[in-house]
Amino acid sequence: MRYSHKLSDAVHILAYIEIYHEGDLSSTAIAQSIESNPGLVRRLMAALRSAGLLATQQGTATPTLTRAPAAISLLDIYRAVEPDATLLHVDDKTNPQCIVGGNIQDTLRVAYDQVQRAAEDQLAAITLASLIADIWHRQHEKERGDA
Repeated sequence: MRYSHKLSDAVHILAYIEIYHEGDLSSTAIAQSIESNPGLVRRLMAALRSAGLLATQQGTATPTLTRAPAAISLLDIYRAVEPDATLLHVDDKTNPQCIVGGNIQDTLRVAYDQVQRAAEDQLAAITLASLIADIWHRQHEKERGDA
């Protein structure tokens, strides 16, 4: 199974833009932080822009958040970069002649919908501001440890 890093990278981009708002905000600089490539950063920024979370100007490296970090939830970011994503997927190829195979899809869809709703409720409760605060906290802890 291949995992998507889109959400993680999108949060990284938004946190980077907020923390380094007076620095180099080029896709190249952000890509170096993510250890990825500028093309990926530009694609994710385009999705964040389409979702109304990010404002950019063509030809300049001056992206800005469109809302305060406290007003951007992890769910907002998730929906921006994974618009059709669901966490769990049902195998639709089972034997309909079997008691289990003939009923498992509907049974699991109900359960998986509950899991999806619970996950989205949790994502909605986490703000970009809280994630940025945690980044700063961890950085200060590292700096104290080095002293």
